[in-house]
Amino acid sequence: MTTADPLQRIERAEIEDTSLLAFYRDMNVAERRTFWACASGWALDGMDFMIYPLVIGTIIVLWKVDAASAGLAGTVTLLASAIGGWLGGYLSDHIGRVRTLQITIIWFSFFSLVCAVVQNFEQLLIARAVLGLGFGGEWAAGAVLMGEAIRPQYRGRAVGSVQSGWAVGWGLAVLSQAILFSVMPAETAWRWMFVVGALPALLVFYIRRSVTEPEIAAAARAKHAETGSHPKLWEIFTFPIAKTTVLASLMATGCQGGYYAITFWVPQFLTKERHLSIVGSTGYLSTLIIGSFIGYLTGAWLADRIGRRNLFLIFSIGAMAVVLLYTQLPLTNEILWVLGFPLGFFASGYFSGVGAFLTELYPTRLRGSGQGFCYNFGRGIGALFPFLVGALSASTSLANAIAIFAVVAYALFFIAAFALPETRGRVLHAN
Repeated sequence: MTTADPLQRIERAEIEDTSLLAFYRDMNVAERRTFWACASGWALDGMDFMIYPLVIGTIIVLWKVDAASAGLAGTVTLLASAIGGWLGGYLSDHIGRVRTLQITIIWFSFFSLVCAVVQNFEQLLIARAVLGLGFGGEWAAGAVLMGEAIRPQYRGRAVGSVQSGWAVGWGLAVLSQAILFSVMPAETAWRWMFVVGALPALLVFYIRRSVTEPEIAAAARAKHAETGSHPKLWEIFTFPIAKTTVLASLMATGCQGGYYAITFWVPQFLTKERHLSIVGSTGYLSTLIIGSFIGYLTGAWLADRIGRRNLFLIFSIGAMAVVLLYTQLPLTNEILWVLGFPLGFFASGYFSGVGAFLTELYPTRLRGSGQGFCYNFGRGIGALFPFLVGALSASTSLANAIAIFAVVAYALFFIAAFALPETRGRVLHAN
């Protein structure tokens, strides 16, 4: 199958077996090692990020921080991750996906330890910002690595299944919170939460020993070294790829803005407006996380079954509907507990298609840069949503603030996804 796009010749692989685990049964040893390395990395990445929203209430009380300033720390982490993701993706096009993955994991693990020893909120703000550089770079390198290592007929399910590791990491963060805040005073427990966030550094030893660079990426870099045609940092903004970059960046902004507006503030919503204790809110967050995990796996299956774009359109509508129910109706806590499942399902499941989709939109020479920029541009603009929700909550309820920004974000997600092409089954080339 051909296209007028001069950057990439489009071929599509037939997807004959659409069962969720078909990709894993047919993997070779190298593919499985890459899969588990990226899944573990993403789980630990998710754990590290979700630690701050879980301790934000304690920090507000201990250091007398207002909600807007507390949200700002989450925002600067995501803004820095936008820069780190772009640079990390660009670096992966030059020195390799695997090497970049190792560097970024060590980076954000080290600065998680720094967060554990800061003495005031200003120091924490700086530490979270610097941590974000590695946080964004890790996603960019890992997502491209998975997208290139897996055959096209399985790419959606494989990359989406890796994405489900985020829910596992979120669950580990909540479990750590329940344990640490039960056995330690709050003013000590929050610091140990950040120590737990340094665990991803241990994964580097496995990656160094077991994971190899995708052949397609190695071949592309060798070709560019031979011809001297190395990709430029700004090349993703040149014709004809600029339109893709703009639309994909807007799509990433919508999907991540909605997610962060919800997940960053739901722990505080449960304790502040639903009057649950930190430990008491664990069951509610667990339902949300289980829904998120099932959503990731379902999204991974649907990405290859109905296509990436249809997945985005369906889940963005579902997320808008459920967040309005969750925040705007006078529901009992028991019903709210039940609604946590569909909220997590729809607010997370679409991410399973994002990595594969962005991988397939770009030629190999620009894949790291393009995918890293678009996803992390969305992360950077979406990063404003925790701050804006916190600021708006000063003049209205936190529930209203969450709903307003989540609905706006998911509407943008729907529109941008509708304007982009379907990429299911696209074969990648060393160009």
